[in-house]
Amino acid sequence: MKRNGRPWRKLLLLLGGGLLLAVAARVGSRLVTADAIRPGDRGKINVFVSVLPQKYFVERIGGERVSVTVMVGPGQNPATYEPLPQQMRALTEADLYFRIGVPFETAWIDRLQALNRELIMVDTREGVALREMEQACHGSEAETADLHAHGHHGEGLLDPHIWLDPLLVKIQAETVYRALAAFDPGARDYYQANLARFHADLDQLHTELQATFDRLKVKTLMVYHPAWGYLADRYGLKQVALEVEGKEPGPRKLAQLIDYAKAEGIRVIFIQSQFNSAAAEAVARAVNGQVVSIDPLAEDYLTNMRRIAQAIKGSYDTSGESN
Repeated sequence: MKRNGRPWRKLLLLLGGGLLLAVAARVGSRLVTADAIRPGDRGKINVFVSVLPQKYFVERIGGERVSVTVMVGPGQNPATYEPLPQQMRALTEADLYFRIGVPFETAWIDRLQALNRELIMVDTREGVALREMEQACHGSEAETADLHAHGHHGEGLLDPHIWLDPLLVKIQAETVYRALAAFDPGARDYYQANLARFHADLDQLHTELQATFDRLKVKTLMVYHPAWGYLADRYGLKQVALEVEGKEPGPRKLAQLIDYAKAEGIRVIFIQSQFNSAAAEAVARAVNGQVVSIDPLAEDYLTNMRRIAQAIKGSYDTSGESN
């Protein structure tokens, strides 16, 4: 749904509980309110998102009124991704871009907006309390204990994986709804009904995950990449990462991780396909364990989150130790 061509730069501001779509005109400093944004004559709203779970979220709310394109496709890494030429061309016709804070956005977001001065950029982190990334469990036992005592958090690097907590997804879905309803006000009731159904599904998912994780006796997850902090915070789990900020553990640190895994009875190391699994496999061999792949970036969000919960549950036997 392309608007009439005007040399304006659109800004989306989320102020408290309300949403204001403002258009910064290139005539002096005059601001034009959301009334200036008109639905175009084409059928669907042309939406871009950064990662696959967002596509699911937008389609649940936008339904048949949106056409959603994903920047980072299956198996690709949002930390190192570079947009393809065909994506850059397609962005010139986009109406909305829902960003989420993954690393590639930092390098590319200004360039993407420069391609299309009418592109409305919506930050779905709005209203979400962001956490810091974990430090790697690479220190001495005393250092490790200190990290755990202080929440095992990093030093200022914010965690972008906000879609891995269903209750935070409800906030993101509300942001998507408000943006679509402001852009396409004639379909507000349609979007609101879709939002209500999606919220109900997320509440059900949360209830199921809570019950699954509450039954775990050991709640430490050893993972390669620290993507699971929001999930861990929500459900009383603790993730111990082999890699932090793209750095693999060296031999000494790898030995410390192996000692930690043995002491904690950890025999499963969770990996994802977007990252090298060599370090995880080395730890698994040393503890006579295994690596298990779980994907935080799969598109079918509800099914994938249930699959992840069952994979974590299945990594522990009835005694509470890893299989």
